[in-house]
Amino acid sequence: MALLINDECIACDACVPECPNDAISEGDPIYVIDPDLCTECIGFHDKPQCVEVCPTDAIHPDPNHKESQEDLLAKKNKIHGD
Repeated sequence: MALLINDECIACDACVPECPNDAISEGDPIYVIDPDLCTECIGFHDKPQCVEVCPTDAIHPDPNHKESQEDLLAKKNKIHGD
C-alpha cells in the first residue's frame, strides 16, 4: 500500500531526503507522495522512513492504493532494478 500525507503536514521537509524512491515532493500547501513510486521502503528498510521521521504523524497508508508486500517489492525492482 502506498503512503499518503494528510493535512497534519507542516511542510518541514524531514521526509523528502528519507525516501529512496524520490516519491515525495512539495505540494501546495503540503507535501505529496506519488503512489506510483512509493514502496513503503520495501527492499531498503524495515519500516517506511518518512513515517519514522515525520514530527506530526501526518503519513499514513493510502486506502486508494492497496498493495501487497510482493507488489511493493516488484515496484521497487522496476524502479531500481533487481
